[in-house]
Amino acid sequence: MNTGKISIPTIIYVVLTVANCVAGAAGSAWAGYITKPLLIPTVLYILLQYSAAPNKKLLVTGLVFSWAGDVLLMLENKNPNFFIFGLICFLTTHIFYIIYFLRIKSQDVSLLKKQPVLAVVVAAYGIALVTFLFPHLGALTVPVIVYAAVICTMLLCSLHVFLKVNHPANTWYMAGAALFVLSDSLLALNKFYQPFFAAGVLIMLTYCAAQYCIVTGYLKHRANDKV
Repeated sequence: MNTGKISIPTIIYVVLTVANCVAGAAGSAWAGYITKPLLIPTVLYILLQYSAAPNKKLLVTGLVFSWAGDVLLMLENKNPNFFIFGLICFLTTHIFYIIYFLRIKSQDVSLLKKQPVLAVVVAAYGIALVTFLFPHLGALTVPVIVYAAVICTMLLCSLHVFLKVNHPANTWYMAGAALFVLSDSLLALNKFYQPFFAAGVLIMLTYCAAQYCIVTGYLKHRANDKV
C-alpha cells in the first residue's frame, strides 16, 4: 500500500478531529461524546492496515491505552477519580512508546550523543513546567511530576533515534513526541493553573496530531525498510 497517498481512514480521522474540536468550541457535550471515542480506533485502523513488523504491538498497545485514557478523561465530570485513571492510562501509553523507540536498533549514533544540549533543553522544560505548576498541584503533585518525567523521557527517546531511522520517519516521530508534550502541557496549564481561551480545541488538535505523527512515523519507517 502506498503510504504517500492520503487514505480514506486518514480523511475520516481528520474529519473526526475537526468535528470534535468544533463540538468542544460549541460546548456540545453529546457531539464530543460521539466523536472522541472514535478518534483512536480510526488512527489504530490506519496502523493496522499494514503488515506486522517488529515492535508494532508496542504502538498498538499504547494506542489502546490512549483510547482508554480518552474515555476516562471525557467522563471526568462524572467522577473526579477518572482523571487519575486517565492519567495512568496515558502514562502507560508513553511507557510503551518509550520501549518502542528504544527497541529501534541501528549502528548510527544517537542525536543526543551528538547534541547533548537537546537533553538539557528537554529536561529544563519539564522542570520549569512542574516548578511553575507546583503551587497548584495539591494532592496530585507526585503523579504530575512522574508523568512529566515520563513524557519528557518519551520526547528524549524520539530524539535519541532521530539519526537511527530514515527520513522522513524520524521527523514524524519527533514531531509526534513534541506535540504530545505540548498537548499535555496545555492540559496541565488549563487544569491546574488557569483555564484559557480555546484550551479544549488546542489540546485536542495537538493530541490528535501527535498520535497521527507517531503512527505515520512508523509507516514511513517500515516503508523504507531500514532497521
